[in-house]
Amino acid sequence: MDENIKFELFENQRIRMAWDVESEEWLLSVVDVCSVLTESDYQTARNYWKVLKSRMKSEGNESVTNCNQLKLKAADGKRYNTDVANTEQILRLIQSIPSPKAEPFKLWLAAVGNERINETIDPELTIERALVTYLKKGYTREWINQRLQAIQVRKELTDEWDSRGVQEGKEYAILTDEITRAWSGMSTRNYKEFKGLKKGNLRDNMSTLELVLNMLAEATTTEISKTVQPKTFNENRSVAKSGGKVAGNARKEIEATTGKPVITSNNAVDFSRLISDIIVNEDDKKDENE
Repeated sequence: MDENIKFELFENQRIRMAWDVESEEWLLSVVDVCSVLTESDYQTARNYWKVLKSRMKSEGNESVTNCNQLKLKAADGKRYNTDVANTEQILRLIQSIPSPKAEPFKLWLAAVGNERINETIDPELTIERALVTYLKKGYTREWINQRLQAIQVRKELTDEWDSRGVQEGKEYAILTDEITRAWSGMSTRNYKEFKGLKKGNLRDNMSTLELVLNMLAEATTTEISKTVQPKTFNENRSVAKSGGKVAGNARKEIEATTGKPVITSNNAVDFSRLISDIIVNEDDKKDENE
């Protein structure tokens, strides 16, 4: 995992991180995070984490205290077993640390929690939030319209899978992989690697044409499933391959006609305008109105 280990600097303090290929997420050194938030040296932060870990265990918190361990390089150049945690665990940990530096994170978590509660009451807010989020990231409105439609197509597919007894999680992932491989010629992981992605949604890094073909593959899978009514997981897997193949044939026809590959290594950075440009434009508008 050496090539997947790196350092992040937070206010000139080092946080060791390691990329977990299987879960596709960054794991952060818990002691380093405690050191940053408590503004203490490594040994003090290490003792702080021991006490905090014991307290959280006594409170019945297993989500954070059952950390994985990795051998990370310390300041002396040697490697030691170090508690590491994913983003969700780190955010939970932050809530238990009384620190001015932790306060902005706590306020953000409270705001996010309030948003989710409101969206449960009024689901339309979820769509509005997605629209605003994509705009802030610099996507064009044309691309966003396609992406929101793709979300609806995906929801219809997962609803169909639910009705056929497909389990969310691993089975969803397997069927999605079959669809992706059948239309693109690559597994989902290989597709992400081709685009240079680690963390992030593959669909958020597709071009408009890639999105359309992925939508065709998923919509076709849904229609075939409604017609065939698969009863076993293997039958659902066969349907997924058939649905993906339809879009795969379309991709090959497009490539034969245009002489260009449909699937591109471009990712969201290439597809979107820079956020700084948006900020500049907004500032310009304010200046004009003042």
